[in-house]
Amino acid sequence: MIKLTIAIATCLVLCLVLLLPSSNISYRHKYDLPTNGLNDSEQQSEKLLGGLLATGFEEKSCLSRYDQSMSKPSPYKPSRHIVSKLRSYEMLHKRCGPGTKAYKRATKQLGHNELSSSGDECRYVVWMPMFGLGNRMLSLVSVFLYALLTDRVMLVDQRNDITDLFCEPFPETSWLLPLDFPLNDQLDSFNREHSRCYGTMLKNHGINSTSIIPSHLYLDIFHDSRDHDKKFFCEEDQAFLDKVTWLVVKSNLYFVPSLWMIPSFQTKLIKLFPQKETVFHHLARYLFHPTNQVWGMVTRSYNAYLSRADERLGIQVRVFSKPVGYFQHVMDQILYSDHLKNMFLEQASSTGETIEVYQPSGEKIQQTDKKLHDQKALAEIYLLSLTDELVTSTRSTFGYVAQGLGGLKPWILYEPRDKKTPNPPCVRAMSMEPCFLRAPLHGCQAKTIKIPPFVRICEDWKTGLKLVDVSDEL
Repeated sequence: MIKLTIAIATCLVLCLVLLLPSSNISYRHKYDLPTNGLNDSEQQSEKLLGGLLATGFEEKSCLSRYDQSMSKPSPYKPSRHIVSKLRSYEMLHKRCGPGTKAYKRATKQLGHNELSSSGDECRYVVWMPMFGLGNRMLSLVSVFLYALLTDRVMLVDQRNDITDLFCEPFPETSWLLPLDFPLNDQLDSFNREHSRCYGTMLKNHGINSTSIIPSHLYLDIFHDSRDHDKKFFCEEDQAFLDKVTWLVVKSNLYFVPSLWMIPSFQTKLIKLFPQKETVFHHLARYLFHPTNQVWGMVTRSYNAYLSRADERLGIQVRVFSKPVGYFQHVMDQILYSDHLKNMFLEQASSTGETIEVYQPSGEKIQQTDKKLHDQKALAEIYLLSLTDELVTSTRSTFGYVAQGLGGLKPWILYEPRDKKTPNPPCVRAMSMEPCFLRAPLHGCQAKTIKIPPFVRICEDWKTGLKLVDVSDEL
């Protein structure tokens, strides 16, 4: 019998934009449905991702939540501690979320310039979407983990297109920041020069051990944040921030690795994630459930092109500039979609397999916050996550999200220099975790970087840190 390999090629080329996704090719393997051979209890466990997901949702309103028919079961099982923590968080969110008495009390505090203490059981962290889709998903998981560690309720800014992309993740409540939130007209003006920016207040000596606790603060966690902003990752600063009722976060980074190096957090994290490299894998599959419109794009592509394949490989290409012939230097590392498609139309592979190439969309320019564009990009991320093997590009957030969702350790294509193919052209990732591309490598965490063996310098970026499982390195 002739083996059938199908390649999917997606094209989303971003030019001169930092940390945003680009193009991908993929081909993949045909699985039996994951419920085959499982008893009812095992099927239910698989449906709930080993206990990550809660029951009680109306399934038709969000088909992606419990649909595992296109993927094989993850070999990475969540710990009982993270399952318990998620159930506890859901109860906290239900008690303190939008529309509750606790939420109304907390928002009334925002009318005061300063408070003597936080004085309320409910505290909040507000996530703001920044940069492209990959950056947003990475930072959202980071903020959610911070919320879990600090017993805060996470609310997300809904003024962009998040409701067109994702279903509500928490049962019987909403993660959307209400449109009548008292600070909504100020959120866009929050930056590192704002008077409530934590880093700026530190720089201007506006915060010390005797300071009156403000009702809200803005946290700036970007690739170019200042040293004062990076004090967020210091133990003593967390002790102060813990007293503030409302925190607003803007970030374009996956800053999870540095949370592990805050001593009080590390103790909790080791229990929650005994397999260190599973943080994004578990939390992303818990948080992100594409809307029915996006899931329809995924399932139609899968059923039409992938379901009959014997093997699937995903290749995601990130291009950082656009000179004349800008794709050719990438072609020296891999064969891009049209070249690959034409090659296998003209001749079979050397080992006799039938190979097909598929490109879900032909979008080549980043168009963040345009509904259909972002929906197509999200669908392509999920198609990449459904591969058996994955090739990604240096510091591509698009690739980071796909590998984390799929539980894949990709081959990483090194970035071409002077239009020349690097030697070697790629390297195997140490783990499936994304890279914190601009980690604070000095300051309060400088002494701790070498201590935890599960935090390493990223393969694709020397200023980045990522989580690894030490046992995998032995």
